[in-house]
Amino acid sequence: MRVMAQLAMVMNLDKCIGCHTCSVTCKQTWTNRGGVEYAWFNNVETKPGQGYPRRYEDQGRWRGGWTLRHGRLVPAAGGRVRRLLSLFANPGMPHLDDYYQPWTYDYRTLTDAPLGDDTPVARPVSAVTGAPAEVTWGPNWEDSLGGAPEHAAADPVVQRLGREVRFEYEQAFMFYLPRICEHCLNPSCVASCPSGAMYKRSEDGIVLVDQDRCRGWRMCVSGCPYKKVYFNHKTGKAEKCTFCYPRLEVGQPTVCAETCVGRLRYIGVLLYDADRVGEAASTKDEQRLYQAQLGVFLDPHDPAVVREAQRAGIPHDWITAARRSPVHELICRHRVALPLHPEYRTMPMVWYVPPLSPVVDALAGTGFDGEDSGNLFGAIDTLRIPLDYLAGLFTAGDPEPVRMALRRLAAMRSHMRAVNLGEPPDPAGPARVGMDAGSVEAMYRLLAVAKYEDRYVIPTAAVGDAHDLEGIATTCAVGGDGGAADGSTDLFVWRDGERPAGLFPTLRREAP
Repeated sequence: MRVMAQLAMVMNLDKCIGCHTCSVTCKQTWTNRGGVEYAWFNNVETKPGQGYPRRYEDQGRWRGGWTLRHGRLVPAAGGRVRRLLSLFANPGMPHLDDYYQPWTYDYRTLTDAPLGDDTPVARPVSAVTGAPAEVTWGPNWEDSLGGAPEHAAADPVVQRLGREVRFEYEQAFMFYLPRICEHCLNPSCVASCPSGAMYKRSEDGIVLVDQDRCRGWRMCVSGCPYKKVYFNHKTGKAEKCTFCYPRLEVGQPTVCAETCVGRLRYIGVLLYDADRVGEAASTKDEQRLYQAQLGVFLDPHDPAVVREAQRAGIPHDWITAARRSPVHELICRHRVALPLHPEYRTMPMVWYVPPLSPVVDALAGTGFDGEDSGNLFGAIDTLRIPLDYLAGLFTAGDPEPVRMALRRLAAMRSHMRAVNLGEPPDPAGPARVGMDAGSVEAMYRLLAVAKYEDRYVIPTAAVGDAHDLEGIATTCAVGGDGGAADGSTDLFVWRDGERPAGLFPTLRREAP
Protein backbone atom coordinates (compact mmCIF):
# COMPACT_ATOMS: atom_id res chain seq x y z
CA MET A 1 0.00 0.00 0.00
CA ARG A 2 1.37 3.39 -1.02
CA VAL A 3 -0.93 6.05 0.38
CA MET A 4 -1.23 9.37 -1.40
CA ALA A 5 -3.67 12.26 -1.03
CA GLN A 6 -5.62 14.13 -3.67
CA LEU A 7 -7.96 17.07 -3.61
CA ALA A 8 -11.14 16.17 -5.46
CA MET A 9 -14.50 17.75 -6.29
CA VAL A 10 -18.10 16.55 -6.31
CA MET A 11 -20.91 18.46 -8.02
CA ASN A 12 -24.58 17.95 -7.16
CA LEU A 13 -26.34 18.26 -10.52
CA ASP A 14 -29.72 18.51 -8.82
CA LYS A 15 -28.78 22.03 -7.70
CA CYS A 16 -27.25 23.44 -10.89
CA ILE A 17 -29.48 26.12 -12.41
CA GLY A 18 -27.31 26.77 -15.46
CA CYS A 19 -26.51 30.37 -14.55
CA HIS A 20 -22.89 30.09 -15.81
CA THR A 21 -21.58 32.20 -12.92
CA CYS A 22 -18.82 29.65 -12.40
CA SER A 23 -17.81 29.91 -16.06
CA VAL A 24 -17.73 33.70 -16.05
CA THR A 25 -15.71 34.02 -12.85
CA CYS A 26 -13.25 31.38 -14.03
CA LYS A 27 -12.95 33.16 -17.37
CA GLN A 28 -12.21 36.47 -15.68
CA THR A 29 -9.64 34.88 -13.38
CA TRP A 30 -7.73 32.61 -15.74
CA THR A 31 -8.44 33.27 -19.44
CA ASN A 32 -9.23 36.97 -19.79
CA ARG A 33 -6.29 37.65 -22.14
CA GLY A 34 -5.19 37.21 -25.71
CA GLY A 35 -4.62 33.77 -27.16
CA VAL A 36 -7.25 31.95 -25.13
CA GLU A 37 -10.38 33.83 -26.12
CA TYR A 38 -12.05 30.55 -27.02
CA ALA A 39 -10.92 28.69 -23.89
CA TRP A 40 -13.25 28.01 -20.97
CA PHE A 41 -11.53 26.12 -18.18
CA ASN A 42 -15.01 25.82 -16.63
CA ASN A 43 -18.06 25.52 -18.83
CA VAL A 44 -21.67 24.46 -18.23
CA GLU A 45 -23.24 22.21 -20.83
CA THR A 46 -26.88 21.34 -21.38
CA LYS A 47 -27.51 17.64 -21.69
CA PRO A 48 -28.47 16.20 -24.08
CA GLY A 49 -26.16 18.17 -26.33
CA GLN A 50 -22.93 18.00 -28.26
CA GLY A 51 -20.92 19.79 -25.58
CA TYR A 52 -17.79 21.89 -25.85
CA PRO A 53 -15.89 21.32 -28.03
CA ARG A 54 -18.51 19.77 -30.26
CA ARG A 55 -18.84 15.99 -29.78
CA TYR A 56 -15.83 15.79 -27.48
CA GLU A 57 -17.24 12.49 -26.18
CA ASP A 58 -16.78 10.82 -29.59
CA GLN A 59 -13.51 9.04 -28.89
CA GLY A 60 -13.83 7.12 -32.13
CA ARG A 61 -12.90 10.40 -33.76
CA TRP A 62 -10.68 12.08 -31.17
CA ARG A 63 -8.99 8.98 -29.72
CA GLY A 64 -8.42 10.48 -26.29
CA GLY A 65 -7.83 8.66 -23.02
CA TRP A 66 -6.48 5.14 -22.68
CA THR A 67 -7.21 1.78 -24.25
CA LEU A 68 -6.24 -1.78 -23.39
CA ARG A 69 -3.86 -3.53 -25.74
CA HIS A 70 -2.87 -7.08 -24.82
CA GLY A 71 -3.89 -6.31 -21.25
CA ARG A 72 -1.72 -3.18 -21.01
CA LEU A 73 -2.77 0.45 -20.91
CA VAL A 74 -1.69 2.49 -23.92
CA PRO A 75 -2.84 5.93 -25.06
CA ALA A 76 -5.81 5.60 -27.39
CA ALA A 77 -4.05 7.97 -29.80
CA GLY A 78 -1.30 5.39 -30.27
CA GLY A 79 2.18 4.66 -29.02
CA ARG A 80 5.32 6.71 -29.31
CA VAL A 81 5.92 5.96 -32.99
CA ARG A 82 2.40 6.95 -34.01
CA ARG A 83 2.60 10.14 -31.98
CA LEU A 84 5.95 10.98 -33.51
CA LEU A 85 4.58 10.55 -37.02
CA SER A 86 1.63 12.84 -36.24
CA LEU A 87 3.68 15.44 -34.39
CA PHE A 88 3.31 18.06 -37.10
CA ALA A 89 -0.05 16.97 -38.53
CA ASN A 90 -2.33 15.69 -35.81
CA PRO A 91 -5.76 14.68 -37.17
CA GLY A 92 -7.10 13.98 -33.68
CA MET A 93 -6.98 17.57 -32.48
CA PRO A 94 -10.10 19.80 -32.53
CA HIS A 95 -10.10 22.84 -34.79
CA LEU A 96 -11.17 26.26 -33.64
CA ASP A 97 -14.61 25.79 -35.20
CA ASP A 98 -15.10 22.67 -33.08
CA TYR A 99 -14.86 24.95 -30.06
CA TYR A 100 -16.29 28.12 -31.60
CA GLN A 101 -15.01 31.20 -33.36
CA PRO A 102 -14.79 33.78 -30.53
CA TRP A 103 -16.24 37.09 -31.62
CA THR A 104 -16.79 40.62 -30.53
CA TYR A 105 -18.59 43.47 -32.29
CA ASP A 106 -17.42 46.38 -34.39
CA TYR A 107 -18.55 48.97 -31.89
CA ARG A 108 -16.55 51.68 -33.64
CA THR A 109 -19.23 51.67 -36.34
CA LEU A 110 -21.74 52.77 -33.73
CA THR A 111 -19.58 55.48 -32.21
CA ASP A 112 -17.97 56.90 -35.37
CA ALA A 113 -20.75 56.52 -37.94
CA PRO A 114 -21.78 59.86 -39.52
CA LEU A 115 -25.31 61.16 -39.24
CA GLY A 116 -27.66 59.62 -41.75
CA ASP A 117 -31.05 58.07 -42.32
CA ASP A 118 -29.84 54.53 -41.63
CA THR A 119 -29.22 53.08 -38.18
CA PRO A 120 -25.63 51.83 -37.89
CA VAL A 121 -25.14 48.18 -36.99
CA ALA A 122 -22.21 46.68 -35.03
CA ARG A 123 -21.45 43.54 -36.97
CA PRO A 124 -19.60 40.57 -35.41
CA VAL A 125 -15.86 40.31 -35.96
CA SER A 126 -13.52 37.50 -34.99
CA ALA A 127 -11.72 38.09 -31.70
CA VAL A 128 -8.82 36.06 -33.12
CA THR A 129 -8.28 37.53 -36.60
CA GLY A 130 -10.31 40.76 -36.43
CA ALA A 131 -12.00 39.86 -39.72
CA PRO A 132 -15.81 39.88 -40.15
CA ALA A 133 -17.23 36.67 -38.73
CA GLU A 134 -20.45 34.74 -39.09
CA VAL A 135 -21.73 33.52 -35.73
CA THR A 136 -22.70 29.88 -36.21
CA TRP A 137 -21.73 28.22 -32.92
CA GLY A 138 -20.77 29.06 -29.36
CA PRO A 139 -19.87 27.40 -26.07
CA ASN A 140 -23.49 27.68 -24.89
CA TRP A 141 -25.21 27.28 -28.26
CA GLU A 142 -27.37 24.46 -26.89
CA ASP A 143 -28.10 26.16 -23.58
CA SER A 144 -31.38 24.95 -22.05
CA LEU A 145 -31.99 22.83 -25.17
CA GLY A 146 -32.00 25.95 -27.30
CA GLY A 147 -30.54 24.00 -30.22
CA ALA A 148 -32.65 20.87 -29.84
CA PRO A 149 -33.94 18.87 -31.61
CA GLU A 150 -31.66 19.98 -34.42
CA HIS A 151 -28.41 19.44 -32.50
CA ALA A 152 -29.29 17.15 -29.56
CA ALA A 153 -29.46 14.13 -31.83
CA ALA A 154 -25.72 14.55 -32.48
CA ASP A 155 -24.91 13.96 -28.80
CA PRO A 156 -22.70 10.81 -28.86
CA VAL A 157 -24.40 9.43 -25.74
CA VAL A 158 -27.85 9.94 -27.28
CA GLN A 159 -26.72 8.18 -30.44
CA ARG A 160 -25.79 5.12 -28.42
CA LEU A 161 -29.31 4.95 -26.98
CA GLY A 162 -31.00 4.18 -30.31
CA ARG A 163 -33.22 5.93 -32.82
CA GLU A 164 -36.49 5.16 -31.02
CA VAL A 165 -35.69 7.55 -28.16
CA ARG A 166 -33.55 10.08 -29.95
CA PHE A 167 -36.31 12.49 -30.93
CA GLU A 168 -38.31 12.19 -27.70
CA TYR A 169 -35.38 12.85 -25.45
CA GLU A 170 -35.60 16.61 -25.18
CA GLN A 171 -39.19 16.37 -23.92
CA ALA A 172 -38.32 13.81 -21.24
CA PHE A 173 -35.11 15.03 -19.67
CA MET A 174 -32.72 17.95 -19.44
CA PHE A 175 -30.03 18.92 -16.97
CA TYR A 176 -26.91 21.07 -16.73
CA LEU A 177 -23.44 19.56 -16.57
CA PRO A 178 -20.63 21.84 -15.31
CA ARG A 179 -17.21 20.63 -16.43
CA ILE A 180 -13.65 21.38 -15.42
CA CYS A 181 -10.41 19.43 -15.78
CA GLU A 182 -10.81 16.07 -14.07
CA HIS A 183 -7.29 16.09 -12.52
CA CYS A 184 -7.23 12.36 -13.11
CA LEU A 185 -5.30 9.76 -11.17
CA ASN A 186 -4.14 8.30 -14.50
CA PRO A 187 -3.99 11.38 -16.75
CA SER A 188 -3.63 10.60 -20.44
CA CYS A 189 -2.72 14.21 -21.20
CA VAL A 190 0.44 13.75 -19.14
CA ALA A 191 1.27 10.54 -20.97
CA SER A 192 0.82 12.28 -24.33
CA CYS A 193 3.16 15.21 -23.64
CA PRO A 194 6.46 14.71 -25.53
CA SER A 195 8.32 17.38 -23.56
CA GLY A 196 7.26 16.34 -20.05
CA ALA A 197 5.65 19.73 -19.41
CA MET A 198 2.44 18.18 -18.11
CA TYR A 199 2.80 16.87 -14.58
CA LYS A 200 0.75 15.78 -11.59
CA ARG A 201 1.69 17.27 -8.24
CA SER A 202 2.34 14.67 -5.59
CA GLU A 203 1.13 16.71 -2.64
CA ASP A 204 -2.44 17.30 -3.87
CA GLY A 205 -2.83 15.52 -7.23
CA ILE A 206 -3.46 18.66 -9.28
CA VAL A 207 -2.43 18.33 -12.95
CA LEU A 208 -0.56 21.37 -14.26
CA VAL A 209 1.47 22.56 -17.24
CA ASP A 210 5.04 23.75 -16.80
CA GLN A 211 5.04 26.77 -19.10
CA ASP A 212 8.84 26.78 -19.30
CA ARG A 213 8.98 23.21 -20.57
CA CYS A 214 5.96 23.34 -22.87
CA ARG A 215 6.95 23.35 -26.54
CA GLY A 216 3.44 23.64 -27.97
CA TRP A 217 3.22 20.18 -29.53
CA ARG A 218 -0.45 20.04 -28.52
CA MET A 219 -0.41 16.29 -28.02
CA CYS A 220 -1.96 16.91 -24.61
CA VAL A 221 -4.96 18.50 -26.32
CA SER A 222 -5.66 15.39 -28.35
CA GLY A 223 -4.71 13.04 -25.53
CA CYS A 224 -7.25 14.45 -23.07
CA PRO A 225 -10.60 12.70 -23.67
CA TYR A 226 -12.48 15.52 -21.92
CA LYS A 227 -10.78 18.13 -24.15
CA LYS A 228 -9.91 20.33 -21.17
CA VAL A 229 -6.43 21.31 -22.33
CA TYR A 230 -6.23 24.38 -24.57
CA PHE A 231 -3.59 25.87 -26.83
CA ASN A 232 -2.70 29.55 -26.44
CA HIS A 233 -2.02 30.60 -30.02
CA LYS A 234 -0.16 33.74 -28.91
CA THR A 235 2.24 32.21 -26.39
CA GLY A 236 2.49 28.84 -28.14
CA LYS A 237 1.86 27.05 -24.83
CA ALA A 238 -0.77 24.66 -23.53
CA GLU A 239 -3.03 25.85 -20.72
CA LYS A 240 -5.67 24.20 -18.56
CA CYS A 241 -7.64 24.37 -15.35
CA THR A 242 -5.27 24.70 -12.39
CA PHE A 243 -7.88 23.79 -9.77
CA CYS A 244 -7.08 27.29 -8.47
CA TYR A 245 -4.07 25.86 -6.62
CA PRO A 246 -2.91 29.27 -5.29
CA ARG A 247 -6.23 29.52 -3.45
CA LEU A 248 -6.22 25.92 -2.25
CA GLU A 249 -2.74 26.28 -0.82
CA VAL A 250 -4.07 28.86 1.63
CA GLY A 251 -7.26 26.93 2.41
CA GLN A 252 -9.65 28.68 0.01
CA PRO A 253 -11.88 26.85 -2.49
CA THR A 254 -11.64 27.21 -6.24
CA VAL A 255 -13.15 30.31 -7.83
CA CYS A 256 -15.87 28.27 -9.52
CA ALA A 257 -16.85 26.72 -6.18
CA GLU A 258 -16.63 30.02 -4.28
CA THR A 259 -18.98 31.82 -6.67
CA CYS A 260 -21.40 28.94 -7.38
CA VAL A 261 -24.93 30.27 -6.94
CA GLY A 262 -26.45 26.84 -6.35
CA ARG A 263 -23.80 25.79 -3.80
CA LEU A 264 -23.50 22.51 -5.63
CA ARG A 265 -19.72 22.01 -5.42
CA TYR A 266 -17.84 20.17 -2.71
CA ILE A 267 -14.07 20.01 -2.29
CA GLY A 268 -12.22 17.61 -0.06
CA VAL A 269 -9.33 15.19 0.33
CA LEU A 270 -9.33 11.58 -0.78
CA LEU A 271 -6.67 9.09 0.30
CA TYR A 272 -5.87 6.44 -2.28
CA ASP A 273 -3.49 3.58 -2.89
CA ALA A 274 -1.17 4.70 -5.70
CA ASP A 275 -0.01 1.12 -6.28
CA ARG A 276 -3.50 0.08 -7.36
CA VAL A 277 -4.21 2.87 -9.86
CA GLY A 278 -2.73 1.06 -12.84
CA GLU A 279 -4.49 -2.19 -11.98
CA ALA A 280 -7.85 -0.46 -11.57
CA ALA A 281 -7.49 1.49 -14.81
CA SER A 282 -6.67 -1.78 -16.60
CA THR A 283 -9.96 -3.43 -15.61
CA LYS A 284 -11.07 -5.32 -18.70
CA ASP A 285 -14.82 -4.74 -18.37
CA GLU A 286 -15.57 -1.04 -18.86
CA GLN A 287 -18.69 -1.30 -16.74
CA ARG A 288 -16.54 -2.40 -13.79
CA LEU A 289 -14.26 0.64 -13.92
CA TYR A 290 -16.45 2.60 -11.49
CA GLN A 291 -16.20 -0.14 -8.86
CA ALA A 292 -12.50 -0.53 -9.59
CA GLN A 293 -11.84 3.14 -8.90
CA LEU A 294 -13.84 2.94 -5.70
CA GLY A 295 -11.48 0.15 -4.65
CA VAL A 296 -8.52 2.51 -5.03
CA PHE A 297 -9.84 4.93 -2.41
CA LEU A 298 -8.88 4.28 1.21
CA ASP A 299 -10.81 4.71 4.44
CA PRO A 300 -9.22 7.58 6.40
CA HIS A 301 -10.75 6.19 9.61
CA ASP A 302 -8.87 2.89 9.26
CA PRO A 303 -5.90 2.88 11.68
CA ALA A 304 -3.80 0.87 9.21
CA VAL A 305 -4.41 3.46 6.50
CA VAL A 306 -3.54 6.26 8.90
CA ARG A 307 -0.26 4.58 9.84
CA GLU A 308 0.69 4.12 6.20
CA ALA A 309 -0.28 7.71 5.42
CA GLN A 310 1.92 8.99 8.24
CA ARG A 311 4.75 6.76 7.05
CA ALA A 312 4.35 8.26 3.57
CA GLY A 313 4.79 11.73 5.01
CA ILE A 314 1.20 12.94 4.63
CA PRO A 315 0.70 15.72 7.19
CA HIS A 316 -1.71 15.26 10.06
CA ASP A 317 -3.89 18.11 8.79
CA TRP A 318 -4.42 16.27 5.52
CA ILE A 319 -5.40 13.07 7.29
CA THR A 320 -7.83 15.01 9.48
CA ALA A 321 -9.25 16.73 6.40
CA ALA A 322 -9.70 13.34 4.71
CA ARG A 323 -11.77 12.18 7.68
CA ARG A 324 -14.03 15.24 7.38
CA SER A 325 -14.04 15.23 3.59
CA PRO A 326 -17.49 15.78 2.02
CA VAL A 327 -16.11 14.23 -1.16
CA HIS A 328 -15.30 10.98 0.65
CA GLU A 329 -18.75 10.98 2.22
CA LEU A 330 -20.59 11.36 -1.10
CA ILE A 331 -18.36 9.01 -3.10
CA CYS A 332 -17.42 6.24 -0.67
CA ARG A 333 -19.94 6.29 2.16
CA HIS A 334 -23.25 7.32 0.62
CA ARG A 335 -22.33 6.13 -2.90
CA VAL A 336 -24.37 8.83 -4.64
CA ALA A 337 -21.54 10.49 -6.61
CA LEU A 338 -20.33 8.98 -9.89
CA PRO A 339 -17.34 9.63 -12.22
CA LEU A 340 -17.72 11.19 -15.67
CA HIS A 341 -16.97 8.67 -18.42
CA PRO A 342 -14.89 6.13 -16.48
CA GLU A 343 -14.49 4.19 -19.73
CA TYR A 344 -11.76 6.65 -20.71
CA ARG A 345 -9.64 4.91 -18.03
CA THR A 346 -8.11 8.14 -16.76
CA MET A 347 -9.59 7.67 -13.26
CA PRO A 348 -11.26 11.10 -13.06
CA MET A 349 -11.38 12.94 -9.74
CA VAL A 350 -14.33 15.26 -10.40
CA TRP A 351 -17.50 13.29 -9.63
CA TYR A 352 -21.20 14.06 -9.98
CA VAL A 353 -24.38 13.41 -8.02
CA PRO A 354 -26.87 12.53 -10.79
CA PRO A 355 -30.01 14.68 -11.07
CA LEU A 356 -33.29 13.42 -9.65
CA SER A 357 -35.48 16.51 -10.10
CA PRO A 358 -36.66 15.71 -13.66
CA VAL A 359 -37.78 12.27 -12.45
CA VAL A 360 -39.83 13.88 -9.69
CA ASP A 361 -41.36 16.41 -12.09
CA ALA A 362 -42.24 13.75 -14.64
CA LEU A 363 -43.92 11.64 -11.97
CA ALA A 364 -45.83 14.56 -10.45
CA GLY A 365 -47.14 15.42 -13.91
CA THR A 366 -48.97 12.08 -14.04
CA GLY A 367 -51.01 12.93 -10.93
CA PHE A 368 -49.03 10.81 -8.47
CA ASP A 369 -47.19 12.03 -5.39
CA GLY A 370 -43.77 12.92 -6.73
CA GLU A 371 -42.09 12.70 -3.30
CA ASP A 372 -43.39 9.33 -2.15
CA SER A 373 -40.51 6.85 -2.02
CA GLY A 374 -42.56 3.99 -3.41
CA ASN A 375 -43.66 6.03 -6.39
CA LEU A 376 -40.17 7.40 -6.91
CA PHE A 377 -38.56 3.97 -6.85
CA GLY A 378 -41.01 2.80 -9.50
CA ALA A 379 -40.44 5.89 -11.62
CA ILE A 380 -36.68 5.43 -11.56
CA ASP A 381 -37.03 1.88 -12.83
CA THR A 382 -39.60 2.62 -15.53
CA LEU A 383 -38.56 5.94 -17.08
CA ARG A 384 -36.95 4.85 -20.33
CA ILE A 385 -34.45 7.54 -21.13
CA PRO A 386 -32.85 9.20 -18.08
CA LEU A 387 -31.40 6.08 -16.51
CA ASP A 388 -29.77 4.86 -19.70
CA TYR A 389 -28.46 8.30 -20.56
CA LEU A 390 -27.02 8.88 -17.11
CA ALA A 391 -25.43 5.44 -17.20
CA GLY A 392 -23.83 6.37 -20.52
CA LEU A 393 -22.34 9.44 -18.86
CA PHE A 394 -21.28 8.16 -15.47
CA THR A 395 -20.90 4.36 -15.40
CA ALA A 396 -19.94 3.30 -18.95
CA GLY A 397 -23.48 2.08 -19.54
CA ASP A 398 -24.05 0.12 -16.32
CA PRO A 399 -27.45 1.27 -14.98
CA GLU A 400 -27.22 -0.34 -11.54
CA PRO A 401 -24.97 2.23 -9.77
CA VAL A 402 -27.05 5.05 -11.24
CA ARG A 403 -30.28 3.37 -10.18
CA MET A 404 -28.97 2.91 -6.65
CA ALA A 405 -27.77 6.52 -6.40
CA LEU A 406 -31.15 7.82 -7.58
CA ARG A 407 -33.02 5.50 -5.23
CA ARG A 408 -30.96 6.75 -2.30
CA LEU A 409 -31.69 10.34 -3.27
CA ALA A 410 -35.38 9.45 -3.54
CA ALA A 411 -35.33 7.80 -0.12
CA MET A 412 -33.71 10.91 1.33
CA ARG A 413 -36.39 13.18 -0.14
CA SER A 414 -39.24 11.02 1.08
CA HIS A 415 -37.75 10.64 4.56
CA MET A 416 -37.00 14.34 5.01
CA ARG A 417 -40.45 15.37 3.78
CA ALA A 418 -41.99 13.28 6.53
CA VAL A 419 -39.62 14.81 9.09
CA ASN A 420 -40.37 18.36 7.97
CA LEU A 421 -44.13 17.74 7.99
CA GLY A 422 -44.01 16.21 11.46
CA GLU A 423 -45.06 12.80 10.21
CA PRO A 424 -43.47 9.54 11.36
CA PRO A 425 -40.88 8.55 8.73
CA ASP A 426 -41.23 5.14 7.17
CA PRO A 427 -38.07 3.15 8.09
CA ALA A 428 -38.68 0.84 5.16
CA GLY A 429 -37.70 3.54 2.66
CA PRO A 430 -34.07 3.95 3.78
CA ALA A 431 -33.80 0.22 4.51
CA ARG A 432 -34.64 -0.62 0.88
CA VAL A 433 -31.50 1.21 -0.24
CA GLY A 434 -29.20 -0.09 2.50
CA MET A 435 -29.42 2.99 4.71
CA ASP A 436 -30.96 3.98 8.02
CA ALA A 437 -32.53 7.19 9.28
CA GLY A 438 -29.22 8.49 10.64
CA SER A 439 -27.30 8.04 7.40
CA VAL A 440 -30.15 9.52 5.36
CA GLU A 441 -30.26 12.61 7.53
CA ALA A 442 -26.45 12.93 7.41
CA MET A 443 -26.61 12.80 3.61
CA TYR A 444 -29.37 15.42 3.66
CA ARG A 445 -27.32 17.76 5.84
CA LEU A 446 -24.47 17.47 3.37
CA LEU A 447 -26.44 17.77 0.14
CA ALA A 448 -29.08 20.28 1.14
CA VAL A 449 -28.03 22.47 4.06
CA ALA A 450 -24.26 22.09 4.40
CA LYS A 451 -22.42 25.15 5.66
CA TYR A 452 -19.41 26.66 3.93
CA GLU A 453 -16.89 24.91 6.16
CA ASP A 454 -18.63 21.57 5.54
CA ARG A 455 -18.66 21.90 1.75
CA TYR A 456 -15.01 22.92 1.48
CA VAL A 457 -12.73 20.92 3.75
CA ILE A 458 -9.31 22.03 2.53
CA PRO A 459 -6.19 21.40 4.63
CA THR A 460 -4.11 24.48 5.38
CA ALA A 461 -0.88 22.75 6.31
CA ALA A 462 0.71 24.21 3.19
CA VAL A 463 0.11 27.86 4.03
CA GLY A 464 3.67 28.40 5.19
CA ASP A 465 5.05 26.52 2.18
CA ALA A 466 2.85 28.16 -0.46
CA HIS A 467 5.77 29.78 -2.24
CA ASP A 468 7.89 26.63 -2.23
CA LEU A 469 5.01 24.55 -3.57
CA GLU A 470 5.26 26.35 -6.88
CA GLY A 471 8.65 24.75 -7.37
CA ILE A 472 7.74 21.18 -6.50
CA ALA A 473 9.69 18.90 -8.83
CA THR A 474 7.18 16.10 -9.18
CA THR A 475 7.07 16.03 -12.93
CA CYS A 476 4.74 13.29 -14.06
CA ALA A 477 6.24 11.80 -17.23
CA VAL A 478 4.16 8.78 -18.13
CA GLY A 479 5.43 6.70 -21.01
CA GLY A 480 3.50 5.47 -24.01
CA ASP A 481 2.98 2.02 -22.49
CA GLY A 482 1.33 3.34 -19.37
CA GLY A 483 4.46 3.48 -17.25
CA ALA A 484 6.88 6.25 -16.48
CA ALA A 485 9.30 7.61 -19.01
CA ASP A 486 12.10 5.59 -17.45
CA GLY A 487 10.14 2.37 -17.88
CA SER A 488 8.97 2.07 -14.27
CA THR A 489 5.33 1.88 -13.21
CA ASP A 490 5.51 4.77 -10.73
CA LEU A 491 3.33 7.64 -11.89
CA PHE A 492 5.45 10.23 -10.08
CA VAL A 493 9.00 10.77 -11.30
CA TRP A 494 11.36 12.53 -8.91
CA ARG A 495 14.39 14.56 -9.85
CA ASP A 496 16.82 12.56 -7.77
CA GLY A 497 15.19 9.23 -8.56
CA GLU A 498 14.06 8.69 -4.98
CA ARG A 499 10.65 9.31 -3.50
CA PRO A 500 11.06 11.91 -0.71
CA ALA A 501 9.90 11.14 2.80
CA GLY A 502 7.87 14.31 3.24
CA LEU A 503 4.81 15.35 1.35
CA PHE A 504 6.14 18.86 0.73
CA PRO A 505 9.75 18.37 -0.42
CA THR A 506 11.69 21.53 -1.13
CA LEU A 507 12.86 20.37 -4.53
CA ARG A 508 13.26 22.56 -7.60
CA ARG A 509 12.74 21.72 -11.21
CA GLU A 510 15.73 20.98 -13.32
CA ALA A 511 16.27 23.29 -16.25
CA PRO A 512 14.50 21.96 -19.37
